[in-house]
Amino acid sequence: MNAAALPGLTLASVLFVMQFADAAAGWQNNAQEAHDRLAVASPLSRLLEEAGSRNPQILAAGHSYKAAAAVPKRVAALPDTQIVVQQFSVGSPRPFAGYTTSDFAFIGIGGSQDFPYPGKRRLRTEIARHDADSLHAQSESIRQGVIERAKEIYFHLACTQQSIRVFQRYDQVLAEIQGIADSRDRAGQSNQQEVLKAQFQHTKILQEIMMGRRDEGRLEAQLKQLLGRDQASADIQAEPLEERAMLYSSSQLLRLAGEQNPAVHSRQAALKQAQSQVALAHQEFRPDFSLQYMYQNTDRKFSDYYMLTFGVTLPNRGRRQAELVEAQEKQESAQQEFEAEVQRLRSEFQQQFVIARTSEEQLKIYRERLIPQADATFRKAFAAYQANRLDAETLLSSFREALDIEVQYQRELADHESALAAVEALTGVILP
Repeated sequence: MNAAALPGLTLASVLFVMQFADAAAGWQNNAQEAHDRLAVASPLSRLLEEAGSRNPQILAAGHSYKAAAAVPKRVAALPDTQIVVQQFSVGSPRPFAGYTTSDFAFIGIGGSQDFPYPGKRRLRTEIARHDADSLHAQSESIRQGVIERAKEIYFHLACTQQSIRVFQRYDQVLAEIQGIADSRDRAGQSNQQEVLKAQFQHTKILQEIMMGRRDEGRLEAQLKQLLGRDQASADIQAEPLEERAMLYSSSQLLRLAGEQNPAVHSRQAALKQAQSQVALAHQEFRPDFSLQYMYQNTDRKFSDYYMLTFGVTLPNRGRRQAELVEAQEKQESAQQEFEAEVQRLRSEFQQQFVIARTSEEQLKIYRERLIPQADATFRKAFAAYQANRLDAETLLSSFREALDIEVQYQRELADHESALAAVEALTGVILP
């Protein structure tokens, strides 16, 4: 090997490239065989069902809502009834002393019940119901967030796996180029520089496959976490991505987002809860009541006693005024939070919608222009190289352009589908 014939490459770097290529090729073949044995294509719909039934965040939010759903019935009930038993002795602290000799000694039994002012229980029930509605919307928001994240990871996993297959396919083509260069070198029709350049491109592809495997493992770990799977479970093989169409206009989707977005519903429920809290704070200026009835029994030669007591609990106006101010401020805060959520939703939707539309145009350019043009350019260069009418550097340049454009197309496709997943989560619409 003549290092002087290799501009920009030292003898040590050439030897390293060749050794690394051999080692990486062996590793890549073994990893590919193991991956093909373990991985089975998993449809996205099946994984989303699994996430919905097993994801701990979704399950925890569901239990929180179920707990809150039981509160309205509890607060709607009257305060606990109190049962009282009395024993009154006369002349001695001993039990029942004087019971047969004094008409003051008695055994009594009775009960008491508190009654909130009319309307308070209804308002407390409304508050609890709005709180449950808010938690239900929050649980749905958490579920949609997990589903959106699972979709995003799945799309990028599919992109990574498809990119690896693209690199492997182009590496096979590169092997043909390297074979032609070897044949020419043995025939004395070219120098070793062409062979080494092909080997260098082969090593770069192997390195990119290795980086892809690293990203694939990272994405699989994230997806398994969302699915509630053990990290030692089988690998996840994604299905190849297909571009979905945006079937709605921006105004239609924005309207649906306002109607169906769970985060907005949660803020609406919180605002209604705050409004009911203000109404209850006004009602708390009204008194509450209590009713008590006692029956007292003496010896048969004395008359029994019957006692009915009606009580009124007068509110402390200073404390109730402070509670009213607190409730009003919380209502204003809930109003502002609701408006902020609506603005955030519109901004987030607009961003994702623009990304999806722009990406749609980019994918069209890739499909109709860039990929066919790059492929045609490379095929023409390859044919010219086979006929010994083109140098290896020009061929490898067109080869690399075709490879990079196809990989970029896969990444753009994943970004497009991720943007659509975000639109789905924001609007509640499922795009076919």
